[in-house]
Amino acid sequence: MSKTNATASQRDAGPMIAQGVDEEPLATNQRSPQGRLNWFVVVLCIAYTAFHVLTMNLYPLETWTYRLIHVAGGLFIGFLIYSALSLSPEAPQEKAKRSPLELGLLVVAAGGIGYGFAMIAYAWLGLWAAGIRMPDPFVFSSYGLPLVVGTAAAIAAGWLFGDRNAHRIYVADWLLGIASLAVLGYILFNVEPIRLRAGTALAQTADFYAALVGVALILELTRRVAGLALVIIAGVFIAYSFLGPWLPGFLTHRGYSPERFFTYIFTDQGILGAPIAVSSTYIILFITFAAFLQASRVGDYFVNFAFAGAGGWRGGPAKVAVFASGLMGMINGTSAGNVVATGSLTIPLMKKVGYPSRSAAAIEATASSGGQILPPIMGAGAFIMAEVTGIPYTEIVIAAIIPALLYFVSVFFMVDLQATKLGMKGLPKDELPKFTVLAKQVYLFLPIIILIYTLFSGYSVIRAGTLAMASAAVVSWFTPYKMGPIAFAKALELAAKMAIQLVAVCAAAGIIVGVIALTGVGARFSTLLLGIAEQNQLIALFFAMCISIILGMGMPTTAAYAVAAAVVAPGLVQLGIPPLVAHFFVFYYAVMSAITPPVALAAYAGAGLAGSDPMKTSVEAFKFGLAAFVVPFMFFYSHELLMQGAWYDILHVVISATVGVYLLSAAVQGYFFGKIGPILRAVLLVAALSMIDGGWLTDIVGLGVGAIVFAIQKGGLRARTVVRGSD
Repeated sequence: MSKTNATASQRDAGPMIAQGVDEEPLATNQRSPQGRLNWFVVVLCIAYTAFHVLTMNLYPLETWTYRLIHVAGGLFIGFLIYSALSLSPEAPQEKAKRSPLELGLLVVAAGGIGYGFAMIAYAWLGLWAAGIRMPDPFVFSSYGLPLVVGTAAAIAAGWLFGDRNAHRIYVADWLLGIASLAVLGYILFNVEPIRLRAGTALAQTADFYAALVGVALILELTRRVAGLALVIIAGVFIAYSFLGPWLPGFLTHRGYSPERFFTYIFTDQGILGAPIAVSSTYIILFITFAAFLQASRVGDYFVNFAFAGAGGWRGGPAKVAVFASGLMGMINGTSAGNVVATGSLTIPLMKKVGYPSRSAAAIEATASSGGQILPPIMGAGAFIMAEVTGIPYTEIVIAAIIPALLYFVSVFFMVDLQATKLGMKGLPKDELPKFTVLAKQVYLFLPIIILIYTLFSGYSVIRAGTLAMASAAVVSWFTPYKMGPIAFAKALELAAKMAIQLVAVCAAAGIIVGVIALTGVGARFSTLLLGIAEQNQLIALFFAMCISIILGMGMPTTAAYAVAAAVVAPGLVQLGIPPLVAHFFVFYYAVMSAITPPVALAAYAGAGLAGSDPMKTSVEAFKFGLAAFVVPFMFFYSHELLMQGAWYDILHVVISATVGVYLLSAAVQGYFFGKIGPILRAVLLVAALSMIDGGWLTDIVGLGVGAIVFAIQKGGLRARTVVRGSD
């Protein structure tokens, strides 16, 4: 398609509401280097992404080596991109004169990290130049303590004196990047011996120093990219490893020495375990896929297509948010990040047609969070679940279809009922893209279609993701945004920058998972859950729900599920619940922690865009997403919702559940074929909850109560008739 024809076609399509809707906004502490410094960072990012794609498809590496390079490379780039402090546009161009304390910290940091790195480099040069496998004893006996002290000084310098200019990289952050390379160099040089002795009494002091520095670097980068919540939780788990002998009840354990603990944590039982296994393969692959969609502007087409189809309906922008944000949230893997990206478009339009600010932000947060449970990508959750449980990925994706549809149908009902109750209209037709024109570009959905087809045709997830990525580049050639070498490189750069957050988060989650495995607290928690279940299984499930939500508060979805899968899911399996059901149960609540007060990251992000009260917005988001808190109990009682059973049983529970979530939505919104008061709302809520079981008797009860409320609404049944009976 020529550029002239493409431009004409775009003009015929009418106003394009979405322009760059899925572009990643800069975080408050994210740098934007200039000139040669920018080119250096860009080349690093392109190399980082290209390394993963090529290794996964063409040149496989040994597992530990690959994961270590994934983590260390992410740390190096992360410290260059993310500052320890929030950046300010008013920051002076020239750095102020350094204080004696800052100079002292930087000298200690440079000396310690420089010496540690030099010793590791000396060992590698000896290996490469002369084949020396065992360097002089002083090399590994002396590198560790200076590296630890230097890293601590660099972190402190960043906290106290970091440069707030977004175009510069603070000296201490360069040093932290070098420390990351030193940790990588030491572990790779000794990888085979460390495999055997890590976490045992044979662990050496040099191993301990490398692991200690690695943990400190991971926690510091996690603080920069994801906030303090996950760092605090990881810190509590680390402290628990040492305080176990003094704790009561099921929390007690014998305790561990620092050498044994930190060397164990830096193995495939901890940091290099399941979360990083998924991060270094599936997550970075699909983040690259999302970056290709963004570079080819296919993401804009998804949103414009949704506006063309539903923007004119009553409350149209909210319904568009449900579809578009769900689709984009499925791909990019972060609820709060997706709210910021798509909410900047959908929230103002929702307010324009009459939604209160609080509701507009809540709808966007609820839809974006729902993207994490939407197959086939599920915000990387499906891949972690497959890694943890051993259940085939395709089986997980099939099982996720009905619960995800129920969630989005419920949010759609909530949005539609609120729009009806408030008498809203859609956007004017002349402000919307033309559906007939956009329908002719439906081939832009081809990357998603190819992804789904290849996944279910027996291709590996990596091969399917790679083919989908390539197809995103190909379809761009039929649009005004044809991907050439520059756009291709830009997509690789963007993928690395998007991946850094999840690399840090998965590594931090690995620390928590490692502590759970080392101390055995997960098994003891399972025993506690079994004890509760002897009294009442429903109470045990409620308890598991609360723990999953609490563990997930303030944490990205990936980390939230990884932790919940280690702590809560084994207990549910021991209750006799099938592993697929148990893991889906905790996964849903880990995801929904993003819209659960009091720490609801997705809702808070939406409130910032809408200018509404964060706490009230989180309560509103909780109401809109209420179905997600009911659906796990539905598929616990009716495994057919996870595609388990005969087709007619599956059809029955789907119809029953759909009616149930409609009654639930009507009860929450106070509108059921007309406005209803508190009493009828409570009655409808009871009717909705009665349909959780999925049995014929409970269905009849729910439908019967709903019919009575409908009759009362339409005037066919009055209170006097209900009380005295009909003559």
